[in-house]
Amino acid sequence: MNAAKNNRITSLDLLKGAIMIIMALDHVRDYFHYDAFFFDPTDPEKSNLGLYLTRWITHYCAPTFSLLAGVSAYLIGKRKTKKELSIFLLKRGVWLVFIELTVVNFSWFFDIHFQTFGLFVIWSLGISMIFLAAIIHLKLKHILVISLIVIFGHNTLDSFQLGNQIFWSIIHERNFIDLSNGIKLLAAYPILPWIGVMSFGYYIGSFFEKDFPSVKRKKVFLIIGSTAVIMFFIIRLLNGYGNFNNWKNYGLVIQTLFSFFNPAKYPPSLSYLLMTLGPVFIILSITENLKGKIINTISVFGKVPFFYYILHIYFIHLLALITAWITGFGWESLIIKGWVTQSPLLKGFGFNLWIVHLIWIAIVTALYPLCKKFSTYKQNNKDKAWLSYL
Repeated sequence: MNAAKNNRITSLDLLKGAIMIIMALDHVRDYFHYDAFFFDPTDPEKSNLGLYLTRWITHYCAPTFSLLAGVSAYLIGKRKTKKELSIFLLKRGVWLVFIELTVVNFSWFFDIHFQTFGLFVIWSLGISMIFLAAIIHLKLKHILVISLIVIFGHNTLDSFQLGNQIFWSIIHERNFIDLSNGIKLLAAYPILPWIGVMSFGYYIGSFFEKDFPSVKRKKVFLIIGSTAVIMFFIIRLLNGYGNFNNWKNYGLVIQTLFSFFNPAKYPPSLSYLLMTLGPVFIILSITENLKGKIINTISVFGKVPFFYYILHIYFIHLLALITAWITGFGWESLIIKGWVTQSPLLKGFGFNLWIVHLIWIAIVTALYPLCKKFSTYKQNNKDKAWLSYL
């Protein structure tokens, strides 16, 4: 493997690893922060700087997952025919949807009756891969055009209100839907914009070809990232299209900034995607040649993202259940029917933000040896096809 290729893979693993670590912070906050059961951490009138930043930094997770999943699909496709890649993406997409509705859903709720089905980030990745299985047969320039149309155009649907229809909720509008016999569907990640982000990532994967100069790639990424950031400020300031969650002036600078930097995530508005993906490209442009022990440590999580994702939710939820039992709330309070922060049984449970951060660091540290061991196992057993699904 040549040095250039090594750098490319390292930069991607580093970004994925960093995002996986940050993601765990948000989920630890959901299950352990006292205030999480009373108000939204991005509420300008109730939040504080430490809490707001703890939540805000995690906005970068889902867009990065989706973008890099598209990049990975392109890189995997270099070793396969288009037909083989299409079949792989289709199978993996169906697999991810199945895992979301079973293994992942149980990890969030610990409800053996499965009274709530959440369509979260793994679901959005799975559905996007299913669509990508067809999209990859187009020319790259056409994939780029389609991706940009979806990313920049999906907010035209904001003006349509179709109630709690399942189809519309899955496509564009977040909803908590009552199905039947007490079963509820939480469509948290409407899929349309995520399909655009992943297909855009697939196009970006072409910049990691061996014959694409490193200097040029870093320059292009810096231009893309800087342009996206500038566009975010312009579109956000205009407070019109692409801003489903408009900002407002609260009279205080800090509260106004909280409002300004809180674009709609469900579904991801244009301003949200520009705010998150812009810095991601800038980071990619400046991290390609980074090396060292810290870089290698962070990259471990990026090499086994799905494995880490499953483990960390079970770990967090189980630890929260034990903590609730020890502190007198009862372990049953962590058998959740709905979203954890909306559970009335957990009001008064949890700790301050400093302890939440310590719990986060402890959990990530505890998971590192497992991820390291599994990463080594994957590297030493590349011939085992089933590992590609983990």
